[in-house]
Amino acid sequence: MSMTGIKGMNDILPGEVETWQFLESAARRVFALHGFSEIRVPVVEKTELFRRSIGETTDIVEKEMYTFVDKGGTSLTLRPEGTASVMRAFIEHKLYAADPVAKLYYMGPMFRYERPQKGRYRQFHQIGVEAVGVDDPRIDAQILAMLCQFFDDIGLDELELQINSLGCPECRPAYRRQLVAFLEARLGELCDDCRRRVTSNPLRVLDCKAAGCREATVEAPAMLDHLCGGCDDHFAEVRTHLDAVGTPYAVNRRMVRGLDYYTRTTFEMVTANLGAQNAVAAGGRYDGLVRELGGPALPGIGFAMGVERLALLLGDKRQARQSPALFVAALGDAAQGRAFVLMHQMQRQGLRVEIDYQGRSLKSQMRRADKLAAPLVLIIGEDELARGVGQLRFMADSSQREVALVELYETVVAELAGWSGAGQCP
Repeated sequence: MSMTGIKGMNDILPGEVETWQFLESAARRVFALHGFSEIRVPVVEKTELFRRSIGETTDIVEKEMYTFVDKGGTSLTLRPEGTASVMRAFIEHKLYAADPVAKLYYMGPMFRYERPQKGRYRQFHQIGVEAVGVDDPRIDAQILAMLCQFFDDIGLDELELQINSLGCPECRPAYRRQLVAFLEARLGELCDDCRRRVTSNPLRVLDCKAAGCREATVEAPAMLDHLCGGCDDHFAEVRTHLDAVGTPYAVNRRMVRGLDYYTRTTFEMVTANLGAQNAVAAGGRYDGLVRELGGPALPGIGFAMGVERLALLLGDKRQARQSPALFVAALGDAAQGRAFVLMHQMQRQGLRVEIDYQGRSLKSQMRRADKLAAPLVLIIGEDELARGVGQLRFMADSSQREVALVELYETVVAELAGWSGAGQCP
């Protein structure tokens, strides 16, 4: 019987992983510019952490979590999202004692049991940020501008930043009552899930993708029309700061989030290129979450991006394996031994070099070098070895010249620098 992977949990292969490395490097670079530091948290947490933070009536907690009881009788869950884990670490290690403002980012796998589809899998990966300790609207605007800067840096421009406000515990209850009354008058037009949500989580009805539910809620009351003075002022200031730095956005009055902890500013980065699953990044404020999890009453805001969806959007732009700078084609046992030493020396000096390990013919080795897209090939045989030289072949035009082996590193570096200076990519 052949062994296969688990449905919805995918391998990331060479030729694909380079795209992921590109995204991760871009995130680290941009986030560092804005003062964020990396944090790494476990993939398994106590189940209660997610029940308390995400909400008992959310789809994630009700249907999607991978939960099990360990040998000690403790209920554990593979993390379905990153914010709760980061906040747990923030509280447990009292990071707020070292600095009243914490700016953190994370990368890694998340797990949800749902039907795998394009860009959405049972093991998926997120890159996220969290800023804790600041309720000033400028931090909201900074995070949104940083998100846009990231997308500019990776070359994705067919995206739209959509923002909304979900109010706060002061203004949301009155809005919730009005929304429930509106929905109860249209129960027959809603899907089964939304009929259940009307009393447990009515805001989620506005996010349903079913055509009937969307049509039934076209005239539903909007949270923006029911904000208290503080929330209204906060949202206005966020928009003012975004305008001041030239960050484009659109107000989406229907936007809600699937997690109970969100308050005030919420946002999504959406695209028309992924079908129904159009959000590639999403987040918002969670000003009560730290206190709910047993920490001090500190405000917070953050977002997460789906790496699989970003990779889909990039397509073939970054799906190319890195090529070696040099391939050493050696003929004969002595030459193969010298090729191994040359490879080791040049790798220690920072160049990627490949050799043949199977003693194949020169033609086969050249074919391998071409497949690896090596711009240079060093050919050495018994005669070259005796004279301390090699034949350096330029794969672009098949020309070659003799080079001294003791000067090989300097020669290769000079050739690569020459191509770079001419605007060519070896």
